[in-house]
Amino acid sequence: MRRQGTYDAIIAECVDRPLREVDPPVLDVLSLGAHQLLGTRIPTHAAVSASVELARVVLGDGRAKFVNAVLRKIAQDDLDGWIAKVAPPYDDDPEDHLALVHSHPRWVVSALWDSLGGGRAGIERLLEADNERPEVTLVARPGRATAEELLREESAVPGRWSPYAVRLAEGGEPGAVDAVREGRAGVQDEGSQLVALALANVPVEGRDEKWLDGCAGPGGKAALLAALAAERGAMLLASEKQPHRAGLVAKALAGNPGPYQVIAADGTRPPWQPGSFDRVLMDVPCTGLGALRRRPEARWRRRPEDLEGFGPLQRELLSTAVESVRVGGVVGYATCSPHLAETRAVVEDVLKQWPGAELVDARPLFPGVPELGEGPDVQLWPHVHGTDAMYLAVIRRTG
Repeated sequence: MRRQGTYDAIIAECVDRPLREVDPPVLDVLSLGAHQLLGTRIPTHAAVSASVELARVVLGDGRAKFVNAVLRKIAQDDLDGWIAKVAPPYDDDPEDHLALVHSHPRWVVSALWDSLGGGRAGIERLLEADNERPEVTLVARPGRATAEELLREESAVPGRWSPYAVRLAEGGEPGAVDAVREGRAGVQDEGSQLVALALANVPVEGRDEKWLDGCAGPGGKAALLAALAAERGAMLLASEKQPHRAGLVAKALAGNPGPYQVIAADGTRPPWQPGSFDRVLMDVPCTGLGALRRRPEARWRRRPEDLEGFGPLQRELLSTAVESVRVGGVVGYATCSPHLAETRAVVEDVLKQWPGAELVDARPLFPGVPELGEGPDVQLWPHVHGTDAMYLAVIRRTG
């Protein structure tokens, strides 16, 4: 899945028709064969013969001969050689070059480059990081587990930034960890942990008793926030529109040491009164372009027009969040996408609607984390921080 775009370009060079005219089952077999030839150490003869046999059994002799001919052409060079043949020169078309070399849709390359800014080195490092398998990161839920307990696991090493994070450096199995099985710890990217910690650590004036996670599914941030709230005698309301996802939130929060409540509710039509909360996290639905290393198929499923669907919802949810917090309280707007249309554009538009709200510099809320940009918002990056590309803007209600 990670290399699909590159493989498609190579296969297209080796067939006598447009790729869209190749039957999908045949293209599937060719992709599997291309991956074995170009992306694994499987011997050439074994990769070709296994793919041809698969085509013969599933698709028939005629298509098997076609698969055999195409894969033998592909086998004449390695991945680097093929990329040199099929990728346009960088100087002629930088975005198309990077899209083919690093196997991302061109529009995604363009969007990530806009968000990242700067020259060629940064975007290449980001695209390379998207194609690397991420480590498994655990979170010790305060009051129920500790990082020290998790560090006793085989291959466990401390997280880079979060005091509650532990990485399974050799790809360990989370289900084998007692604390995870018992719900005292969970699997959670460190960027996600940092966003929850940042919201919990924003100074607020006056009471600090009621917290809201307005888009709580599937429950990772809610579980950490609920545990942090419990340490301060505060309660968390975790709201999730989809009932089955609300069930996942309830499972994640089960056993939390302090008071909490999980409800199934639409964050754009909330059942709570305005100004009810001291802290609000709104981790909105988005394209997920910040987690492509974790969900490689998302880069091929998403389309630029998806932004048009998410944009109004993101603005409405953030506006509800500002309305839901009391004067002096704070809102954290989070996305797992660095796309500017889902981050700064949303925040700027909502702040125009709310003159009684202002941005808070979020960078001091990420102690020890380097390269956080010019602020006041924070954008994390896989190639810089080793996290998903989480975004956070912190807003204080002033009137």
